[in-house]
Amino acid sequence: MFTIAKKKSGAKARRSLAGNIAIFGFVALLGLFSAFPFIFAIITSLKPLDELLQFPPRLIVMRPTLNNFTDLFQLASNMWVPLSRYIFNTAFISVVGTVLHVLFAAMAAYPLAKHKFPGKNLIFSVIVMALMFVPQVTFIPQFVLMSQMNIVNTYGALILPWIGASLGLFLMKQFIEQLPDAILEAARIDGASEYKTFFSIIWPNSTPAIMTVVIFQFINLWNYAPKELIFGESLKVFRMALEQIVAGDPIARMGAGSAAAVILMIPPIIVFVLLQRKVVETMTFAGIK
Repeated sequence: MFTIAKKKSGAKARRSLAGNIAIFGFVALLGLFSAFPFIFAIITSLKPLDELLQFPPRLIVMRPTLNNFTDLFQLASNMWVPLSRYIFNTAFISVVGTVLHVLFAAMAAYPLAKHKFPGKNLIFSVIVMALMFVPQVTFIPQFVLMSQMNIVNTYGALILPWIGASLGLFLMKQFIEQLPDAILEAARIDGASEYKTFFSIIWPNSTPAIMTVVIFQFINLWNYAPKELIFGESLKVFRMALEQIVAGDPIARMGAGSAAAVILMIPPIIVFVLLQRKVVETMTFAGIK
């Protein structure tokens, strides 16, 4: 009996080990598939021009070189606006737009999650519907609105449309809704105002959701290229400048374009790696997991 039980136990352990190996192998395959575009972009940026023009393209670099990055900065140095100006514009709208969006999204989500007022469900339904629209359908209404406000071709036109983005508001509302009402009632009994309750209780306890919104918003703003709202060269963002450089001679500057794509990807990846642990927790609260 002992031998039979031992054999059954060993078989179960072997099945469990095999199952774990299969699961980890499947997850590793999915991870590799997700990381493939980034890996391919890095490989492409290290290829000389003759390897870039090969068809079908190879996944291995035969003669890796950094000339594509050198060419990119040489081309950028020939522009009449310094490259640092484009980088500053991108960093400025990314940081300011992210901070303002997180602050206003949290402040708007608090009454939606913890207060009762007429039209609350209708407002939330509109927010959910807004998640379904692609950004392109808002280009014309945005331009008309910015034009009437006389802020076209200013930093305001770059930042203002992102302050009221619906995704951040949705995530913050779903997260704040899960916070216990008892702590809010205790604060009100102690005489705390709504502003003090928000900044002393809601804001500190919403850190996972805030970090998640920061990730999404920073990535969106870093890759933002509002060609319909910005016409002045000194206000253009880094991505628009790189597109102009590559567009001058698409074939000869193919390597510089690949280097530009890698440079554009680095800051969002750094932000995501630093804050990604908070994403799963927030998605769990939001019911997306």
